[in-house]
Amino acid sequence: MNPGDDLSTRADVEERPPDGKKFTFPSALTILAAVTLAVWALAFLVPPGAYDRDGDGAPVQGTYHRVDSDQSFVDRLNDLFLSPVNGLYGVQDAETGEVGPDLAGELYGSAGVFLFVLAIGAFITVVFATGALDRGIGRLAHRLRDRGALLIAGVMLVFSLLGTVEGFAEETLGFYGLIIPLMLALGYDRMVATGTIILGAGIGVLCSTVNPFATGVASSAADVSLGDGIVLRGIMWVVLTSVTIAYVIRYANRIRRNPDRSLSGFLPGDRDHNTADAPDAAEPPELTRLHQAVLILVALVFAFMIFSVVPWAGALTGDADATPYGFELGWSFPQLAALFLVAAVLVGVVARFGEQRLSATIIQGAADFISPALVIVLARGVTVIMNNAQITDTVLHSIEGVVSGTSSALFAVIVFLVNLPLAFLIPSTSGHATLAMPILAPLADFAGVSRAVVVTAWQSASGWMNLWVPTTAVTIGGVALAKVGYDTYLRFVWPLLAILAVLICGFVALGAVWT
Repeated sequence: MNPGDDLSTRADVEERPPDGKKFTFPSALTILAAVTLAVWALAFLVPPGAYDRDGDGAPVQGTYHRVDSDQSFVDRLNDLFLSPVNGLYGVQDAETGEVGPDLAGELYGSAGVFLFVLAIGAFITVVFATGALDRGIGRLAHRLRDRGALLIAGVMLVFSLLGTVEGFAEETLGFYGLIIPLMLALGYDRMVATGTIILGAGIGVLCSTVNPFATGVASSAADVSLGDGIVLRGIMWVVLTSVTIAYVIRYANRIRRNPDRSLSGFLPGDRDHNTADAPDAAEPPELTRLHQAVLILVALVFAFMIFSVVPWAGALTGDADATPYGFELGWSFPQLAALFLVAAVLVGVVARFGEQRLSATIIQGAADFISPALVIVLARGVTVIMNNAQITDTVLHSIEGVVSGTSSALFAVIVFLVNLPLAFLIPSTSGHATLAMPILAPLADFAGVSRAVVVTAWQSASGWMNLWVPTTAVTIGGVALAKVGYDTYLRFVWPLLAILAVLICGFVALGAVWT
């Protein structure tokens, strides 16, 4: 999630260097404001054009043609001024295709996703306020403290599962104080702890199945269901998580046999903690019945979310056009927003928060998530400027020439590769998705590939980059907390990055052919 200002950010995690001593990367909001101005200016230079559309509104390949724009300079200034408003609740006129806040037609803005982000922010904040998740992970780590490989696998699996369903990433920063002493006590080094935490959560976000902060936003921008492509993403999650866990355990076993091979080395006192079974580790408090009830409720909520968005007929038969089963809900963002708002209240009631504390926590959760929600709005505002200037299809046509004639498998790999530099330049997962999907998703129609494959290729590129780029709080904050050099972490992780890149290309290529 992302993963800069990522949608998986639960609070603004910023490291502020001393004034005048170090460059700080701009926030996602600042970057998108600059992108808005740049796109608005470029719209004067890019010629307007349009594709013919089929009955579903998809562009028809080979029908691109230039059109005359009747926008005046004042009209364009108005689009720039209203871009955040249009990004939230702009409406697209069915006849002209123009987007504006006072037109009649279909909602073009991202109001549904905006509210959804705030709702799930409230839910996650309430869950963390109960202390159930933190204590549950702490109990797991303590129980496995004398079984090193199992401890690594267990923690990474839990982090990966949370990452794939809800974008668990920045929350891991709170676990270094627990995991590092345990790893040192078992004879490992600080790099093992760093890899366990960063890679455990990161691989889950990379293989997001229903992560609303990555897959959800991208699916909405691509105009497909959150459940489309979930089978491929599920298989990817199993395989890539297994490979990542095996990679960390292999390094850990090597360090345990020969500490001199440690990449990070040992700080004074680190080796003093080395014991066979960490007898000095303080046992976390037991899970209370209340904590158990909260954890069960959270699991049920996410399980129900998966059930509600999956197109079961298509997933089970392999036919995307299969008639939906009677039990399918076909939920989208409006229903999911309501689900998480109700779930937030339910968790608070179960945790006996009381009306005042529950209300305050829900409000605080929504407030904490206003930044990623605004990122979505600003990014959508950029597409409104392109739409009203009628240059979106022109940009699409220019990219069409690059991928035309490629096989479906090669097309999917190209989508992954193209998004790697974009993920670095636009550190916000939400902003990246909202900007790129309106261009990339129609290309899938030309290539005869499911748009869900484009979503999977995009999120894989974003997740892969966020395993190592220094603009993410998860990576740079994690290595700082672990007292491991960033360059040392890169030496540790680059072979895994190469392996994951090859596997991802294979999966998206297979997905393109399969669909």
